[in-house]
Amino acid sequence: MAEATSADVVIIGGGPGGYVAAIRAAQLGLSTVCVEMEKTLGGTCVNVGCIPSKALLSSSEHYEFARLHAGVHGVKVGEVSLDLPVMHKRKDEAVLQNTKGIEFLFRKHKITWAKGRGTLRPGNIIDVSAPDNTVTSYAAKSVIIATGSVPIELPFLKFDEERILSNIGALKIPEVPKHLIVIGGGVIGLELGSVWRRLGAKVTVIELFPTILPGNDAEIIKEADKVFRRQGLEIRTATKVTGGGREGDRIIIEIDNDGKTESLQGDYVLVSVGRKPALTGIDAAALGFTLGKRGEIAVDNQMRTNLPNVYAIGDAVGGKLLAHKAEEEGVVAAEVIAGHNVHMDHRSMPSVVYTWPEIATVGLAEHEVKESGREYRVGKFPFSANGRARSMAETSGFVKFIADAKTDELIGCHMIGPNVSELIQEVVLAFEYRGSSEDIGITVHSHPTLSEAVKEAALGVLGRSIHI
Repeated sequence: MAEATSADVVIIGGGPGGYVAAIRAAQLGLSTVCVEMEKTLGGTCVNVGCIPSKALLSSSEHYEFARLHAGVHGVKVGEVSLDLPVMHKRKDEAVLQNTKGIEFLFRKHKITWAKGRGTLRPGNIIDVSAPDNTVTSYAAKSVIIATGSVPIELPFLKFDEERILSNIGALKIPEVPKHLIVIGGGVIGLELGSVWRRLGAKVTVIELFPTILPGNDAEIIKEADKVFRRQGLEIRTATKVTGGGREGDRIIIEIDNDGKTESLQGDYVLVSVGRKPALTGIDAAALGFTLGKRGEIAVDNQMRTNLPNVYAIGDAVGGKLLAHKAEEEGVVAAEVIAGHNVHMDHRSMPSVVYTWPEIATVGLAEHEVKESGREYRVGKFPFSANGRARSMAETSGFVKFIADAKTDELIGCHMIGPNVSELIQEVVLAFEYRGSSEDIGITVHSHPTLSEAVKEAALGVLGRSIHI
């Protein structure tokens, strides 16, 4: 084997965490190699996750608006028909633009893309096996593991990506399903279930826990459940999937709800029961990594593992499996390697569900604050009382703040409504500076905007909302 090429940083994985870490490391003057075994950079998020799903969500929203809601705005539309191949083509073009953009950034920052499967050996040697079976080795002063995660299978529903689907297959269904069964009422299940419902499928969502979106604020869950059912999703909570399988083009799913058993039949099933770390090319036991209960790599707040000069980020380290979390952890790891005194703080990490209405949160849910024993106050404001929301005919949902009763410091914020994926960022900034509800409440917000609902909810914590 040829002598290993030296590099300051070798990153294993070219997803959001890995490619952002590579760019930041290169910006800091470090010679940087990013190992990615897929044909394109961007990982799950760009190729088969965030970007294509949002493209389909956007397209399906336009379709449903033209079909059902344009008339409210005085827009008369003739017969609306679906061109699913064009919709898929647009989705694929959005993905291509993003992956090509990352490649451009690698060239701009002189980052080496090592194309192949990376294997970490003792001494921070990384062997990269290319598709043509050649092997290139790199000797890294520091290593960042950014290998991501994979969807969890059910033992009786192994993914074939034809009828038994993960998120990957659910983005590529070549026809509108007659009946799509979704196992899992979390983010992926609700987002992709919403896409196919809008396009005309019957969609049944099965959730093991008593509610959809388990772990979220109870008032958000209640509103979301109500809205999604009204839209046409069939939601079955507290329901266990006990068996099932594929029979030709039919899917049979056996379920149990408090002892009442039933068989459901569909033509496709999306299994979205969670994801697990994918330590591809990392023999954790042999290398001596400390792992967590779910097989994730244990790290400190500087993303250091227990091995010298080895860092890990993103889904590989567990926690909330979010692309933007991976990105920020990648930045921290790169800066620590470059000698900066920085650390990762997850307190201000937002989460978004891109259904319609959207759901966005940061901080603690009300039940979590109650369990902590901390005294708190709540402020809420409905979009039905917001002038811009009324003018848009988008009045579902509300903004909710939770603040410390004594100091007024923000503890949590939970939104469900139009464009809240953008509105939450104001609150995230306030969290970052340990701001109060009054800080947001006394800040001038343009009128008429949806953001005024954020101001009003913040004022509500203080009992000072103007428009309710």
